[in-house]
Amino acid sequence: PWGVCEELAILHGGFLLASRLVQPRPLRELSKGEWPLVGPPITDALREIGARCPAPPRHSLWKKEAVAIVWAKVLLPAPPAASLDQEWKEDAFFSVGRMIPDVNRTVLFELVKALGAPRLFVQLLLALPHDVCQNELERLVRYVASETSLSDIRFFLDVWWEMMRHQEGQEDGTVSTFSTLVRQHGCESSLDDGLQPPKRFKGDPSSLNGSPAATSLLMILIEGLKETYRSIAQPRMKCYALANLVELLSVFTELGPEGSPLPVTEYLDKVSSVVSLWTKDAESQYHHGGLDEKVKEAERSMNFSSMAKLSREELFVGLDFLCSLLHTWGEELQGVLNSSENVCYESYWLLDTLVTFRKNLVCFSETGDLSKDETHKAFELAQIIDDFLQEISTSQKSKDLDTSLASSVAMTIIEQKLHRHVEMCSVFVSEETWAFSKGWVGCFVKNKDLFQKPELVLKLLQTLVNFAISCQDREAQEMQTQVTKAVVECYSELSLVDKNKVISGVLASWGGPGLSLNLQVVREGFQEDLNVTFNQITKSVADEGLTRAVASVARLALLYPEATVKQVCGLAVVNLGAHQFLAQILCSFPALSFLETHDDPGRPRSLVVRCLKEVVWEKLSTAREKEQFLEFLAFLMQPSSAAPLVSPAEVTKAFVLPYLKSDCAQVELSLQILSKVLGIQSYPEEDWIKSCHPFPLLLSLCKLLDGYTRYWHQPKDQLFPSLETKDLVLNVLGQLCEVVRPEAAPSPEVWLQSLAWLHRKVASLDWTIGLRLKKFYGDHFKNEVPATLFEICKLPEDEWTSQPLPAYGPGSGLLAWMECCCVSTALRETMLTLLTVNVDNPEEVNLFSKGFLVALIQVLPWCSHSEWKRLVPVVTNLLERQVLHVPYTLEYVQYMPLLNLRPFACYLQLSVLFLRGFQLLCSSSCSTWLPAEAWLHVIQLYCGSLTDLMSSIKSTAGSPLHPAEDRSPVEEVSFVCIQMFCHLLHVAAMLPPDSGCSEPLVVVALEILSQYEAFSSADKSPSNVLRRANERHFLESITDNIGDEALRGPLLQKLGKLGA
Repeated sequence: PWGVCEELAILHGGFLLASRLVQPRPLRELSKGEWPLVGPPITDALREIGARCPAPPRHSLWKKEAVAIVWAKVLLPAPPAASLDQEWKEDAFFSVGRMIPDVNRTVLFELVKALGAPRLFVQLLLALPHDVCQNELERLVRYVASETSLSDIRFFLDVWWEMMRHQEGQEDGTVSTFSTLVRQHGCESSLDDGLQPPKRFKGDPSSLNGSPAATSLLMILIEGLKETYRSIAQPRMKCYALANLVELLSVFTELGPEGSPLPVTEYLDKVSSVVSLWTKDAESQYHHGGLDEKVKEAERSMNFSSMAKLSREELFVGLDFLCSLLHTWGEELQGVLNSSENVCYESYWLLDTLVTFRKNLVCFSETGDLSKDETHKAFELAQIIDDFLQEISTSQKSKDLDTSLASSVAMTIIEQKLHRHVEMCSVFVSEETWAFSKGWVGCFVKNKDLFQKPELVLKLLQTLVNFAISCQDREAQEMQTQVTKAVVECYSELSLVDKNKVISGVLASWGGPGLSLNLQVVREGFQEDLNVTFNQITKSVADEGLTRAVASVARLALLYPEATVKQVCGLAVVNLGAHQFLAQILCSFPALSFLETHDDPGRPRSLVVRCLKEVVWEKLSTAREKEQFLEFLAFLMQPSSAAPLVSPAEVTKAFVLPYLKSDCAQVELSLQILSKVLGIQSYPEEDWIKSCHPFPLLLSLCKLLDGYTRYWHQPKDQLFPSLETKDLVLNVLGQLCEVVRPEAAPSPEVWLQSLAWLHRKVASLDWTIGLRLKKFYGDHFKNEVPATLFEICKLPEDEWTSQPLPAYGPGSGLLAWMECCCVSTALRETMLTLLTVNVDNPEEVNLFSKGFLVALIQVLPWCSHSEWKRLVPVVTNLLERQVLHVPYTLEYVQYMPLLNLRPFACYLQLSVLFLRGFQLLCSSSCSTWLPAEAWLHVIQLYCGSLTDLMSSIKSTAGSPLHPAEDRSPVEEVSFVCIQMFCHLLHVAAMLPPDSGCSEPLVVVALEILSQYEAFSSADKSPSNVLRRANERHFLESITDNIGDEALRGPLLQKLGKLGA
């Protein structure tokens, strides 16, 4: 393992000179007293080797190798002369070993003492096999106990100290080589140091006063101190010995606390104190060392080996010995420790370990399951220590310790990445008195990779802001910039979860403005940075990975959360198709669900909701923007794979409650928002609606519905939501009634009171609104309807009750009945069931049919699209049941159609009924009843019904190309289409001029002609060509009479193509 080299030759020379000095006796018989004579040549040789080594580590390595070679020479027996030829080939130590003369342990121990290398000695000692190690330590103890000198005491105590701090697993090549050599050669020694050691290296139970407890290495140390303590005269050495013993008993026994390291601040104070002591103490071996070395050694002094602990028996042997030492040395040491001239590391260490030991001892005596005698001994020793410490002044226990060193020590621990350097980072960022010194800034910037934890980043930001507020000169600005950049880099390396923790902290500390509130360096150029970042994101939504985009936005959200959220909200509305991607980005930051604290009840508490309201709400101009806003908001409330960023309650309070008024421009959008909110499934807080005043909210929707009863008579300059919005109001009311349940009320009594309040308020509104709330009311209230409804229906009185309504005079029963049919599908079916018409009485059927037509015309203009769709099946039902009589006249027929029109009779009657309705509506008796602006709505409802009618006809007839039967009803469908087309043109001709209804009429008329074309073309009969020509001529002649060019032109063009 060790080759013959120049350095070994020098060492060989030193040993040869030493051998000559003791001739004729060999070095293996050297006594302790002869070392001063023979030692210098050996130490001079090592000094010369050190001078030749270019770097200190190499010099230290050679010290270790020299000791290892000498120790190996002591331990490894010389081969018999007869086997030399074989040994030089097989023995790795042969060449090196032959260059060193036979030596004994006196040379080994004195060489280590001379080199001042107890740590090196311990590293080699603990690399030996256990029995060899124990034997060698016993030999050291015997050696020190014989002719004991001060240097022996120091050496023994240093070895003890090092053994308690030796860390396994850190062996270098020299130690490994030494260990391997010894294990390969076995455990036999050829030499005798005159100390009567055993022939083999194994524990001798009769040694060291024959103590049966002396079985472990630590007990050998205790027994060694028993042998030598009388030779210790210096107070400093006494403190050292006592501290070693106390620490051993405190750490390597049952007394040692399990898994509870010192708090890092206390740890730093202790390290700083030790460094301070070494700096002031000229006798300390570290006095002349640099700060790095002192900190490293001070840290090491506080970290202990993982050696096996003493047994209970060994512990009490140690406690007894400590008790006797305190009795023997106590008084002298109290005087020394109270003297200001004797403050040194050893005295500080002794006091520190005694304080800790006493606490552990008291705790152990109370919880350690001890015998009565053991408990007594423990309490007695604790009392002795307590008395000892009380005699020492408190100020002396920490006299002259330079705590100003703490910052330098902490920075050294961080920069050198010493033990607990990660924890030290938290102290570094917390101590604002250290912050922004040049050393602090340099340490942080250089080691910023150690500060990549959310709590550290947040603390650094707080320190940065505090510094920015207090110091604003140019140099401070430069340091701010440097530190801000480094902190942002640390933040950028965090996981997304940790970034959110930092953003939460920033919002909690500085609100929406975040760091920009106090850091000018953040404000400068931020808007440009914001614009550039989001331009890149929005220009490449398809290509930009979400992770990459989130990382870009994370940095902005840290610096100025509010501005970042506002930018996202603004872009989500105006950038076509980018809203969902931007919502995903925003939902990646649950920290932005921050709720602000303020006293303004009208201002949203949610940061995101406030930003939406300030940036977007009143600036939505196009339908597309409103749609993107709605989808964006819905995603924020219910993202696909993240926590909601805004709550339904916050959204409702901000965007719905203030705007549910008929004269508000945003009412329709508010209703759409409320519909989205109510449609959210399984929101974490199921009872969120409680905080949104649900009953006043219901009443607001009811009032909106009530406004529609005066829709066509509202002043022209007054805002009111369109009739298209009425369906939205109805849907939202239904949704809200489902969400607001009795469980949401604080108690059943409160629920009943709230129902009664709502019922009382709704009583003053249109009577149909109460019917819409019937399911919500439950069995608490009856259906209240006009008295005239009872005239045409058999209404059960336990569910229905009449109320006097002046607007519903005699003959208005059918009107009320039809309005009930519009309320809901269920109520429509109930009305159809309860309707009483005597079909056996022709006069009654006739009167009913005429009244029905009038009621239908009265209801039609006020119907929303969904209400009208609900009402048309009522007509169909009555026609099929033949309760409603609608005679079909052949006014648009040139000849008698010999066709089977029975399957289409209902459709023809329905089309005629619509025509009769418009004839009534356009008659002179009704000329002033319907306002001009209502015609378009009425025609839209009519055209919608015709479209549905065409679908039904097609469904009844089947495909013209694939007939279900042998004979397809193509002629019948063609006939029906011609009739409906004529009815539509008749209606168009009756409309007031400038009614603006051309567009929907053209669309439906073209649709009817297309249907006609499809079916008539499928007719393969011989007469088809002639019939089609006649029909086209007939249709063209009728169309040509239409006065409205916007309607006539497209239809004639279409008919022309039919002929082609």
